[in-house]
Formats: sequence, C-alpha cells, structure tokens
Amino acid sequence: MPKKSKELSALSVAKIKTTGRHSVGGVDGLCLNVEGNSRVWILRAVVGKRLDKDGKLKPHRRDIGIGPYPEVSLAEARTKATELRLQIRNGIDPISHKQEQLEKQRIQQLRNKTFSECAKVVIINKTRELKNEKHIGQWSSTLETYIYPTLGNLTISTITKVDIAEALKPIWIEKNETAKRIRGRVETIFDYAKAMGYFEGDNPAAWKGNLEPILGNLKQESRPHPSLPYEQLYEFIQYLRQKKGISPKALEFAILTVCRSGEIFGAKWHEIDFNNKVWVIPKERMKADKEHRVPLSQEAINLLKSIQAYTQPQDFIFPAPRTGEMLSDMSLTTLIKRMHEQKVEEDGLGYIDPKQNRVITTHGFRSTFRDWSADKTDYPREVCEHVLAHKLPDEVEAAYLRRAYLEKRKGLMEDWAEFCNTQN
Repeated sequence: MPKKSKELSALSVAKIKTTGRHSVGGVDGLCLNVEGNSRVWILRAVVGKRLDKDGKLKPHRRDIGIGPYPEVSLAEARTKATELRLQIRNGIDPISHKQEQLEKQRIQQLRNKTFSECAKVVIINKTRELKNEKHIGQWSSTLETYIYPTLGNLTISTITKVDIAEALKPIWIEKNETAKRIRGRVETIFDYAKAMGYFEGDNPAAWKGNLEPILGNLKQESRPHPSLPYEQLYEFIQYLRQKKGISPKALEFAILTVCRSGEIFGAKWHEIDFNNKVWVIPKERMKADKEHRVPLSQEAINLLKSIQAYTQPQDFIFPAPRTGEMLSDMSLTTLIKRMHEQKVEEDGLGYIDPKQNRVITTHGFRSTFRDWSADKTDYPREVCEHVLAHKLPDEVEAAYLRRAYLEKRKGLMEDWAEFCNTQN
C-alpha cells in the first residue's frame, strides 16, 4: 500500500516557495505545482488505461488542473479533488467531462440567438435574392411592425407555434394577406435558425398541421385589380397630362407600355434603344425572370425625349424628385387617388372600376389594355399576352413568339397609343 502524504496545514502550504510539485495530503494525488510566481493545484490520478508503444494496456495517469492558489484555497482544493476522485471511481474522465460541458455551453450560447438577430441575417441574404427593393423593404417593415414587439427579443430556441400564432392573431382576419406573407417570412427565419443549429425540432411557423389548426383558413375572394373601362381612357390621359412632375410621366409611360409599376420605377436610360424603339428590361427585374423586350410607340418615345434633358443625368428614367432614387409605388397610388378625388368634385363620378366599385389602380391599366385588345383588335391572344409579359405554358412556343411576334407587338403598341390619344 503506497505511503500517504503528510496532510499539510494552510499555513504550511502558504510557505511553499520551492519550484516543483508538492504533495499536500488530505486527498491522494493532490499537489501544489510551483513554477516561478505561478502556483497551481493539480490532482495526479489514474483515469482508466491506455496503450503504450508496445501495444500493452497500462494505467493512464493524468494531471487534472483544479485552479490557481491562493484564489482556490487548500480546503477548496481538497473538496474539488475529492469530487474528482468520486467521478473517476464512477468511470467518468473529469477532463473529457469538462470538455463536453464546455462544448455544451458553447452550443447553448449559439442557440441563445434572438429571433431578431436571426431575422436580420435572413434579410441581408434576401437582399441578394429579391429583385424588387420594395419587397426587401417589406421584409423589414412587416417584421418590425407585427413580430418584433412580441418575439424579437426572445431566444429563438424557446419560441413555440403558440407564440407565433399569438403574434399573428391581431391581424389574421383584418389583414389576412399581410399576415400570411409574414407567416411565410417567419417560417424562412426558422429554417435558417435550424440550419445554423440555433433551433431544434419542427419549424413552429409551418402551416399545414401546425399553425393552420390554430389560426384557421379564411375564404379569400380573388379579385382583379380595379381597372378603368377603356372607353374612359382618352379622358383620363388628357386629365393626367395636366399634372406636373415626374409621377404623371411615369404613370403615362406605364399606360403606354402596359408594364408593371416595378418595371417602370426601375427603368434606366441605358435600357432604351431609341433607334429601334425598344426598351430591353433585364431578367433580374422581370416577374418571369426572363428578359423582356418592350416595343415603344412613337408616343412613348416622345414622352421619354420630353424628360430626357432634365432626368438623363440620373440613373433612373423616372427618379424620385428629392433623392434621385427609385420612385415608390405610393407615388402613383397617391397620384391616382388625388385625380379621383378631384374628378369626384367635378362630376361626382371619379375614376372607379364599375364592376367592383373601387378606385382604379396602376396595375389595373394592364386589364384595360387586355379588354381593349380583345374587344377592339384582331391581334392573336399570344401577341397580347407577350405584351403583358405573361408566361405562356409552352416554353418553346414562348421563345418562338418572342422573336416572331416582335413586329406584330410593335404594331399593337402603336395602335394602343393611337387609341389612348383618340376621343371615343
């Protein structure tokens, strides 16, 4: 039986200055290791066995650090050494156990990310994916308005489907479309959190069999954008031309080209081929993710030339007046609303879609064009659909028609411009 070390007192330990390893007794293997000004508690113990260079199993002696002296007193060192000895007897390697605990703490710290911290990373990623700056802004604004106040500061690993449902309930009925978009964004954020290891388990923002039973589906009536009857188009454009500023020009250009407002807002001068009277919209800005060649009527060319002198230094054809950046969708919405209100004062009618009894919208002029082209022209459906940049079901057919029907589309757009300028 090995000889036990003499059990030193606290005073005796305080007097140890000599370099080396000094047994202090009280617990087998407990030593004070002195090197220069450093004094550290070490427990020398056998932890299992290991293979030596000859491939034989031998006792595995390890030095286990307990802490510096005098921060860790003699009594504390003996208590910790006793606990470590107990772990070893129970088959636990104290060093490996400590490393495992540290790793668990590290992982837990990672998982302690808040919902808003994860959301901000996802939004940064989305800026590289989304083509429309308006949609990028909607990600931030809707989360800040409806989600951050309740979930923003919560650790994402603790959030449940009930928490998400409670955040969405106030707007689920009154603003259902917005609420559904937000739910999808929250689901994307949890997908990111799961991929990063911040969240474990099923996505709490998933719809089917998850939030659906809690929030329930609402029956949605699909309604087209309110549009102006084409019989009223000439009068509307004449009234529009009385308005000053860049927004009326942008709206008229949208009507003449029958393009979506986002395509109009993002239009740049280098995209215009004045010689061939074509506007080439890059695929990055198109809903169908395909380059779109827009034939420009002479009326559209004249409009561009009328603003070229004072907007060409800008990157955008229709820049926001104060910033020079892209116009917002609200600029045209506000313009139409004001025109409607002024017209109501004049004749009590305004600019209303008679089928829906709603004020017309910018997007609605695409429906106005489609109704006119179907009722008043003999152009094939495919030609009209390509003007609207609608995706045809057959990709081969679509590719062919983009080339073959360009001239026919030019004729159609000239006829449309003439109709816009003709009193009916």
